Formats: sequence, C-alpha cells, structure tokens
Amino acid sequence: MDLEVLVAPIIIFMLVVAPLWLVLHYRSKKQVSQGLSEHEHRQLMELASKAESMADRVDTLEAILDQEAPEWRRKV
Repeated sequence: MDLEVLVAPIIIFMLVVAPLWLVLHYRSKKQVSQGLSEHEHRQLMELASKAESMADRVDTLEAILDQEAPEWRRKV
C-alpha cells in the first residue's frame, strides 16, 4: 500500500521535474562558462574607473586632514 502511494509522485518527478531541472542546470553552466557579456564587461570597467576615482578622493581628503588636523587618525 505504501509503495503504491509513492509511485505516482516518483513518476511525475521523473517525467516533469528532473528533465526541467537538468535543462536549467546545464543552461546556467553554459552561461557561466561563456564569461561576461559585453554589457557586463563595460559595467565592470565603469565600476573600476569609479573605484579608482573614489580612492583618489579619499587620498586627497586624508592629505587635507593630515594638514589641518594631524591627530585625526588617533581619534578613530
């Protein structure tokens, strides 16, 4: 009796869920192996440029603080 109750869900899983799962899994693996798209690469370069600009700004601000308040680093 217990085996008969499990047969239908197992068959449905094997015929519907498992193939869909495999297709989606290998599709995502293919996308990962292709690397970044042109749009993603452009965004990455823009973010890297912004990060460099922000780092320069932080360096400038630290230099200003070092001149105006030499003890600021010890307060943090």
